[in-house]
Amino acid sequence: MFREMRRKKQALTEEEIIKILTDGTAGVLAVDGDGGYPYAVPLSYVYHDGKIFFHCAKSGHKLDAIRRNPKASFCVIGQDQVMPQEYTTYFRSVIAFGKVRILEDDAEKWDALRLLAKKYYPEAGAQAHDDAIRHDYAPVCIVELIVEYMTGKEAIELARNK
Repeated sequence: MFREMRRKKQALTEEEIIKILTDGTAGVLAVDGDGGYPYAVPLSYVYHDGKIFFHCAKSGHKLDAIRRNPKASFCVIGQDQVMPQEYTTYFRSVIAFGKVRILEDDAEKWDALRLLAKKYYPEAGAQAHDDAIRHDYAPVCIVELIVEYMTGKEAIELARNK
């Protein structure tokens, strides 16, 4: 169902893919938008146990698209070093494919919000995270992308140097 990478020599290992997803701070979610047009939106996220979580408002284009069609992809760029004299970039990137669901269960939502809080403000303790979550909980929607397939690729110049 998912295409294999054409340039297999540039493929990242599963370990490298997970590191990029874990270390990244922003990615782009692509869904089936209005009128058959793709809708891609940059998001903060957290990757945990084969799932990608992000938060958003309780309404909008993204959620409308997810409700229509739960299939999505999520792209994270782990490295993008411009090499002007070579007319290229030394890049590493990941694309994850899967199905998205809106979390309705409060325990699942809290767990995902704690993961996000810990990722983006690790210096704060659990109590500070819970206080912040409690303060902003009412208007927040949590979405989970269950990863079905991941692929990662790097510039051929990086692959040659391994």
